[in-house]
Amino acid sequence: MLIGMTTPASHSSPRLLRRSGPFTRALGCSEASPAYSAPPTVRVDEPGDLIAAIPALLGFTPERSLVLAMLCPGGHRGAEVIEAVMRFDLDSLVEPGALEQFTDCVVSICVREQAVGVLAVQVDDRAGPSLAITRLRVALLDALAGQGVPIRGAWTVGSISAGARYRDLFDPGAGGVVPDPSSSLVAVSQVLDGRPIRQSRADLIALLAPDELRRAGVQRLLCGAARSYHRDVAAARRIGRDAEQQRQMLEWILWQIADVESGEPRTNADLARIAVLVRDQPIRDVMYGIALGEHAEAAELLWTQLARATVDRDRAEAASLLGYSAYVRGDGPFAGIALGLAVEADGDHTMSVLLETSLQAGLRPDRLHKLGECGHQLATDLGIDLGPITR
Repeated sequence: MLIGMTTPASHSSPRLLRRSGPFTRALGCSEASPAYSAPPTVRVDEPGDLIAAIPALLGFTPERSLVLAMLCPGGHRGAEVIEAVMRFDLDSLVEPGALEQFTDCVVSICVREQAVGVLAVQVDDRAGPSLAITRLRVALLDALAGQGVPIRGAWTVGSISAGARYRDLFDPGAGGVVPDPSSSLVAVSQVLDGRPIRQSRADLIALLAPDELRRAGVQRLLCGAARSYHRDVAAARRIGRDAEQQRQMLEWILWQIADVESGEPRTNADLARIAVLVRDQPIRDVMYGIALGEHAEAAELLWTQLARATVDRDRAEAASLLGYSAYVRGDGPFAGIALGLAVEADGDHTMSVLLETSLQAGLRPDRLHKLGECGHQLATDLGIDLGPITR
């Protein structure tokens, strides 16, 4: 998403564009904007327009949050670009020890990406700035100034909603009214691009909430599904048809992914079998390859159903596949939630830990394409064409 913006001259704020950027996640409570590919330019001319665009930039409407936009050189006709939009929970930021970690995180990203400035929006419905939040802003200003990265503009607003009033934190007498976020050019562009904008972060978490009834049903079938898998693998190995057996298992999962697009939920028996099959590392690795192709959205639907219906390592496996897919398509908030749940389900799940660490470190999605490309190659080696890489 490219955004052009003009801000009040009193702050010498540059016109800016927003383009693809890395994810950032720190303190377990921050998310980055979802856009990664660079669609056509959308121009924003007022701070209120920028504030109204935040739900579209993050994929949900933040509450009690600090949102930072990192400015970097390289825009069209000398304009600067936003390389990342980061959200932090305000309450988490004022916990003991969090302040230094937060400033270190922001500064390290600004230095690595050669940022030339930061824009800040505080979203807080509580009356008046608290001493802790004021201290946070001062610490951030000092830390960034020490690296030669100024805060080009900072505003506070009670909520990001039509008609909400925002104030300029550098000039308390200045401010304005937030236009309708759902009507912003950025929101329209995101929706047309197929990216949903959710009402809150809780809506994202709810997408992966355990389905206890299905969990019980799947758990009852897992042992039988595992026995069938091991029996089939052993039989194929005895007659030297290992590769053919693996190809058949992959073809079955691919059919499940294609069929889930019909809107019909998978049966408990299907989910139990899928859970067992993705325990097989080569099969699981091929599933990462699907995240780069045309069936990625359907696969995410399947991984969501599987994550909600399983526990422990099986839930971690499904949530990791889902998190990776969200990561490479640029949905930082959902990727962070999925990967966080994966690590919570199984702290020893290596892939989940690696992906979550990459997300926290702000690693660009394209740096993770190698994982999906390897999945494509494994499928090819088994005689299966996953289609072109489209991401």
